[in-house]
Amino acid sequence: MISRLCIAGYRSLRDVRLELAPLTVITGANGSGKSSLYRALRLLADIAQGRIIPSLAIEGGLPSALWAGPEGFSREVKAGLYPVQGTIRKSPISLRLGFSSDDYGYAIDLGLPAPIPPSRFDRDPEIKLETLWTGLTLQRSNGFAERRGPAVRIRDAKGLWRPAHDSLKPYDSMLTHCSDPRDAVELLEIRERMRAWRFYDHFRTDSDAPARRRQVGTRTPVLASDGTDFAAAIATIQEIGADDQLDAAIADAFPGGAIQVVDADGYFEVEMRQHGLLRPMKTAELSDGTLRYLLLVAALLTPRPPHLMILNEPETSLHPDLLPPLARLIAKASESSQIIVVSHAASLVAALHGSGARQIVLTKQLGETILAGDDETPPSWNWPTR
Repeated sequence: MISRLCIAGYRSLRDVRLELAPLTVITGANGSGKSSLYRALRLLADIAQGRIIPSLAIEGGLPSALWAGPEGFSREVKAGLYPVQGTIRKSPISLRLGFSSDDYGYAIDLGLPAPIPPSRFDRDPEIKLETLWTGLTLQRSNGFAERRGPAVRIRDAKGLWRPAHDSLKPYDSMLTHCSDPRDAVELLEIRERMRAWRFYDHFRTDSDAPARRRQVGTRTPVLASDGTDFAAAIATIQEIGADDQLDAAIADAFPGGAIQVVDADGYFEVEMRQHGLLRPMKTAELSDGTLRYLLLVAALLTPRPPHLMILNEPETSLHPDLLPPLARLIAKASESSQIIVVSHAASLVAALHGSGARQIVLTKQLGETILAGDDETPPSWNWPTR
């Protein structure tokens, strides 16, 4: 389980440090930084896929993704005694992402390349530094893999550093290029964990949504992020013997309702029976909210629970009556996977908080995302230095 998540220099997240639980709900007003936090998690996952540079390019490049305010705020500025003014930069341009758990921690530092020699790609960010360590906080003695510029070194079983790579490209992560099942198993382990993180963000439910169409059915233990294999995912849940959990999740939201998967020459389609209707409703006939809830059921009842699942505004299109059943479904799924929910639906946040979720409230101060409440003390954290 990820215990600490730290982000510095990304959009409104000048320096955010969070303590996470098995089930964490992140909330706040519009513009408080919830979406930036969600995107930062996706950037972390993209590192393990070798996509961090293209992902930042989609956001407009590193200059567009960086914190746009000053490096810090004085007490007088925070108190409103003086206006916010630019200052001479003391530290290098940097976007830093990191997380840690009881066993492993990882941090990455991205910056801009030197202007010499000139290149058409001199706006591409570079990976300046990467570090892996054991435990919650980086110390001088617990690092076991370190990348500085093009050089990577790994600590061996005797505690001695040895070189692992001396010409790593600035756009390649040591997670993707230095993992080895014999000499760098920790790198391999953390990479595979991050690759298995699962994100669900605004399922499509329009008339042309993939989930509304018949699809070739193959065994599907993990629902696709766009819901393309929805019917196959439901059929997989039923075939592994989780019919009771599936039926309970449907009945909790739609009393008297049930779903079934129709197989037409290998093409699967979900149909839903509802109390009072004489025939089942095909997926194409379901409302946006009903279909979205069923997609969330398929995602949360996965037969292959991930280490981490992130749901971004799962309440979208859902009627308020569906939020308490959704909260119960999420809370149950958090017994098998760590779950982070980003939401601004007060009733869903309250229901999750009542189920034991850790609640983190974000707010803005001088354009910076901070934790609301005087009782929010950031966890200890040490960034590796260039």
